[in-house]
Amino acid sequence: MKTIDVCLTPELLHLYDVHNKIVVVVDILRATSCITTAIAHGVASIIPVASVEECKAWQQLGLLAAAERDGTMVEGFDLGNSPFSYMNPDAKGKSIAVTTTNGTQAIRKSQNAKQLIVGSFLNLSAVVNFLRNQPVDVLIVCAGWKGMFNLEDTLFAGAVADCLTAQFSVACDSTLAAVALYHAARHDMMAFLSNSSHVQRLASLEIHKDIEFCLTTDRYDIIPVLQGEKLVGM
Repeated sequence: MKTIDVCLTPELLHLYDVHNKIVVVVDILRATSCITTAIAHGVASIIPVASVEECKAWQQLGLLAAAERDGTMVEGFDLGNSPFSYMNPDAKGKSIAVTTTNGTQAIRKSQNAKQLIVGSFLNLSAVVNFLRNQPVDVLIVCAGWKGMFNLEDTLFAGAVADCLTAQFSVACDSTLAAVALYHAARHDMMAFLSNSSHVQRLASLEIHKDIEFCLTTDRYDIIPVLQGEKLVGM
């Protein structure tokens, strides 16, 4: 039987062999929510990069560029890390280079997977329906916060695993823990996460609407998938 596993932080990714797995990278607040929103609103592709310097190099080649560190936009870039900024019609049909504190780092570290897709609550059902019909094992990689565990990414992992119990067996206890947390939170995730470190961090930046939006389920029926160096819609 196929297996589903949860890597609770990219710092643990070396314990997993991703080469024959579909990897779902998740950074709910906010990178993968932004990427999903961008593709859903007509952005042609997202180029995830690890460093601010690499992102600046793409900008100097004429691309739009988005850079975020510690929750705020890096000076000199076109975009930050708010999903609402990716709804701008001026970005439609364009490629955007993106670097974030956690999410793009997790994508780059997972790029040797058999297939890499981006997950968020915004496209939860699309991700679940896609994985349900695939013949290979799945690993959900939580971006976390600077290598540490966080709640919101783990809740998403638990939501996916919970929906796939009939098709997948559980590979290790991290998946069971993620499902248990999701069961505890699913009726009011905003309240459950209210004291979490990253929600508190973002709340101090007065971006409550971003948090609420990123916890909205099934707004989009699209999956960003890594093709070469670019994420495109599937």
